[in-house]
Amino acid sequence: MATKEKNIWILLIFLLSGLVLGGLLGEIAKNVDFLWWLSYGEEFGLENPIKLNLSVTTITFGLMFRINIASIIGMAIAIFIYRKI
Repeated sequence: MATKEKNIWILLIFLLSGLVLGGLLGEIAKNVDFLWWLSYGEEFGLENPIKLNLSVTTITFGLMFRINIASIIGMAIAIFIYRKI
């Protein structure tokens, strides 16, 4: 049972790294003429962060996702590598 949970964590780490590296490559490819399509994507999340004022401290909650073609390709490569391991 422990190995199955460990595999899920490894998969999540692979997916997150594929998402981050793909997104970074997509942003870099935005300035290259023949790779502009890798940066095509959408942005969604909380436009205005939620603020919680407790008079002693203030906590701000916010979350924004930027998904582009390169990050989707990065996640697909991460799943492929995970299956090979």
